[in-house]
Amino acid sequence: MAAAAQLSDEARENLPTHVAVIMDGNGRWAKERRLPRVEGHRRGVESVRAIVRACGEVGVKYLTLYAFSVENWNRPKDEVDTLMKYLARFLKSEIAELNKSNVRLEVIGQIYRLPEFVQKQLKKTQAELATNNGLTLTLALSYGGRTEIVEATRAIAAKVKAGVIDPAEIDEQVIHQHLYTHNQPDPDLLIRTSGEMRISNFLLWQISYAELVVTQTLWPDFRKPDFFAALEEYTRRHRRFGGL
Repeated sequence: MAAAAQLSDEARENLPTHVAVIMDGNGRWAKERRLPRVEGHRRGVESVRAIVRACGEVGVKYLTLYAFSVENWNRPKDEVDTLMKYLARFLKSEIAELNKSNVRLEVIGQIYRLPEFVQKQLKKTQAELATNNGLTLTLALSYGGRTEIVEATRAIAAKVKAGVIDPAEIDEQVIHQHLYTHNQPDPDLLIRTSGEMRISNFLLWQISYAELVVTQTLWPDFRKPDFFAALEEYTRRHRRFGGL
């Protein structure tokens, strides 16, 4: 998929409302350059900044980034600790630019599992950006799609037990209302970097009808032209939603 330096008029007229990204390839990027894995994560932060800017430039309304999965807790403690430090630093250092770009921040996942210093910075950053009404940037942190569905099921079951919901009333909308993303539209486009052909437990319910674009580009090298190329590919798709 060739990178697009500029976005075509057709793509601008048919933008996805919600783009989700599986940011993959930080470790591989570092390994190829004989650098520590954490250097790949540091460089990956620059890609986040570039794609947030690109979304604001063209008018994408929602951007969800798979930043840290529940499975990532199994990585070496030193790497996890460094990732958490980078995350807190990003959340603090980007406030001014995100405010300037009218970006609002949301988070999904088991946030209570994050270190206290990260949780505190998350709250501060969200509060600083709360009145913005441009791009909604959502970070999936300590997130797992199956975990999300399990937690939604438990919440619904508790309401059934309490007599608040009749089992016969449970439909897709009821389930949607109990997901982490209940206040957002489902993604129209899912981008995965690094060429891996899998979903990796990300937004399993929400991406049922999302268009998938996989690029060989590793996340630390993913920039605006790569993002625009994905948007151009999305424009060429004919979304049928099960129909003709």
